[in-house]
Amino acid sequence: MGAVKETKACFSGRAMNFFRPVHRNAKLLMASRACRSLGQGALFVDFSLYLKAMHWTAPVIGSVLMSGLLLGALLSLLVGPLSDRLGRKHFLLVYEVVQVAAAGVAFLTAYPPLLVMAAVAGGYGRGGNGSAGPFAPLEQSWIAQVVAERERGWVYSINTAISFCGMAFGAFLAMLPEVWSGRLTGALAFRPLFLIVLLGSLMSLVFIWLAEDVKLSRSEIAGLQESRQKDIHENRQLMKLAAINSLNGIGIGLVGPMIAYWFAIRFGEGPLAIGPVIGLSFLLAGLSSVFSGHLTHRIGMIRAVVTLRLIGLILLALIPLAPVYWLASLFYILRAACNLGTAGARQAFSISLVRAHRRGLAATFNNISVQIPRAIGPLAAGLFYSSGMLLTPFFVAMAFQAGYLALYLGIFQAADPSLFS
Repeated sequence: MGAVKETKACFSGRAMNFFRPVHRNAKLLMASRACRSLGQGALFVDFSLYLKAMHWTAPVIGSVLMSGLLLGALLSLLVGPLSDRLGRKHFLLVYEVVQVAAAGVAFLTAYPPLLVMAAVAGGYGRGGNGSAGPFAPLEQSWIAQVVAERERGWVYSINTAISFCGMAFGAFLAMLPEVWSGRLTGALAFRPLFLIVLLGSLMSLVFIWLAEDVKLSRSEIAGLQESRQKDIHENRQLMKLAAINSLNGIGIGLVGPMIAYWFAIRFGEGPLAIGPVIGLSFLLAGLSSVFSGHLTHRIGMIRAVVTLRLIGLILLALIPLAPVYWLASLFYILRAACNLGTAGARQAFSISLVRAHRRGLAATFNNISVQIPRAIGPLAAGLFYSSGMLLTPFFVAMAFQAGYLALYLGIFQAADPSLFS
């Protein structure tokens, strides 16, 4: 608890200082996420294009992306609640070791069964925004242990801003296959990108190793379990959040994971044109995340999320209607900035719904309630695209996300802790 008081005191009057007020554990986890985000950014652009270069069909590509998302969600369901009692560090170390192994396999071979296993284990192409995939709830709850509740919207927003900058740089690196295509032809030009994933995971492993695991003692857990009634109330809140998040997850899955593929088949563009667009979208998302962190102090976490995402909803409808690539990419960049920039505030709100000993559970609910429905999206989008229906996924996604925003504001506005703490 002393760390929380220290963090709260440091933030007073110095919110613009990005790093000095932040606890050492949080800094190390942010650094780990930044390293991890480089490879994720590169593969968000190029993994579906890599499979396309090997003549895999859109439904098959969508199935691979779906499998990775489903595995991640199931692992989150198992690991998240356990981490509240067992700690977070060793789980995250295992995750990075798996990432290193998967990247090594994907770099060395394109043999379909091995590549699919590596892709599913590594979550390739999903656009994880630097998170530790199925173990992302562990990162979120670990940071929450050393950050005061009032400041979580800001700290989580800075955390996501850093990872978006890493994703942006990784997306720019996704242009490399066309740069060296004269020496490495066809699908082979994409293979060196897996070395970026491997090196990023090795660096991430070091930062996690240096962080100090913080576990709740048995006496603290017993003291925090004040009444069965509080558990019931928190569970109801988490179930409401999960139901609402499922709408958001479907909307994200229909558009996000397959966007590079859509640009390729809609406008005939490759990594050299798509990479900078994705990179700029993440860069702007980083700035938007910082802005949303400030916005949470002014109007609260819920209103900040809904305000930015309403703008993103309008832009989502404009993307498929754009007649030329530069206009569609402009709408995509602005829409991604509005949507992704709210990630930190949404994470902070989910953590605030429960007491300290249940943060891993809350982060897990928040994660899987998005990821499981999101997993359906790439396959559905692939089927639409293979049938020539290039506009449909965008408008279906828009309907789901409109429902999400209406329910999110209507149900949780009164429970926003940033308005009362």
